[in-house]
Amino acid sequence: MRRYNDIQKYANITRALRSFSLYKKLSDVVLNNFLLIKTSLLVWYKPHGCCTFAPERKNCMKASEANVKQAVELLKVLISTPSISREEGDATDKLQLFIERGAPVRCDVRRHLNNLWCIAPGFDASRPTLLLDAHIDTVKPVAGWSKHPFTPIVEGDVIYGLGSNDDGASLVTMLQVFYNICQNQQQYNTIFLASAEEEVSGTNGIEAVLPHLPAISCAIVGEPTSMQPAIAEKGLMVLDCVAEGVSGHAARNEGVNALYKAIADIEWFRGHNCTRTSELLGDVKMTVTQISAGTQHNVIPDKCSYVVDIRSNECYSNMELLDIIKSNVGSNVTARSTRLNSSFISPEHPLVRRAVEMGGVPYGSPTLSNNSLLGGIPTLKMGPGDTVRSHTANEYVLVSEMRDGIEKFCTMLDGLNL
Repeated sequence: MRRYNDIQKYANITRALRSFSLYKKLSDVVLNNFLLIKTSLLVWYKPHGCCTFAPERKNCMKASEANVKQAVELLKVLISTPSISREEGDATDKLQLFIERGAPVRCDVRRHLNNLWCIAPGFDASRPTLLLDAHIDTVKPVAGWSKHPFTPIVEGDVIYGLGSNDDGASLVTMLQVFYNICQNQQQYNTIFLASAEEEVSGTNGIEAVLPHLPAISCAIVGEPTSMQPAIAEKGLMVLDCVAEGVSGHAARNEGVNALYKAIADIEWFRGHNCTRTSELLGDVKMTVTQISAGTQHNVIPDKCSYVVDIRSNECYSNMELLDIIKSNVGSNVTARSTRLNSSFISPEHPLVRRAVEMGGVPYGSPTLSNNSLLGGIPTLKMGPGDTVRSHTANEYVLVSEMRDGIEKFCTMLDGLNL
């Protein structure tokens, strides 16, 4: 009986071992096949970081209804959240939440002050990097609004609200474009930036962000240009000038009239022509816009202060113009800032060439944007909306303009070789 039990135990052990051996063989077969399939997939498709898996190239040239709906909903959120320059915090909070909860691609969301940016996955420092920038701040509402500036109103194709045209439409459109071009493998890295303090050229806007970003190869600054490519932009320099004289009694021939000395310099500003003319921006423009002198009618003024607005072209830096001015006028001249230089991108740049291929007509823009603060990075200004609506009462943008913007940007950028 004991021997029988031993035999039974041996038999059970033998059957168990055989079962285990068969299981192991089957497991090995399954595992080997899985590894073979996985290896084949990795050879067939090399992930580029923008999507988890995208073996087929998606057509992102058409704006889906989901794209347009998301853009409109986000624009309404931003309009209803006041974001006057230097007070953009709440709007940036809501934008960050919107991206973190609803982004269709995995992206690295970062923030500095009231600036927010997303870096597409799979960043490769050996590739060029494209920056898509639009500003989240607005001007203060002007007088004359018949609608509430912070209440988004949709009437058919029209969306009313402060910042809808400048620069909300570009911001929400570029975010959708960022999502869409990440669906396909690109030859460049992409960063989306919602920048602050653009309307006041503040130091806590895009200038504060650049040190935190990877090296930028080129940029598109979203502004309402009716989706036409602005390849040059005038710079700005404001001068505070003071002509000094000697006070005296107006009834006697005494003193040195500072007002007369200022007039001589003002005439120079009025008549001087800088020799280098831009084909896109024309001549440098110097305009005296404010003047102040004298304390009362019978005292020779010993000081006359005046302000000069300088709009530079790409042929001159602001520092060069400042040197020319100081060598030609007798007044003491102080520049409030020389950092807002004119900008220019070559018509041969891939961004410009692609825009032209799509029917765009390059032009020079007289208005200022973040282009001037990008430190010489080749930058194209382009976006949905019309610049004539900016900073006006009852500002608005068209939904159809946003749809067109998404489609044109995607067509322009998908597969582009920078």
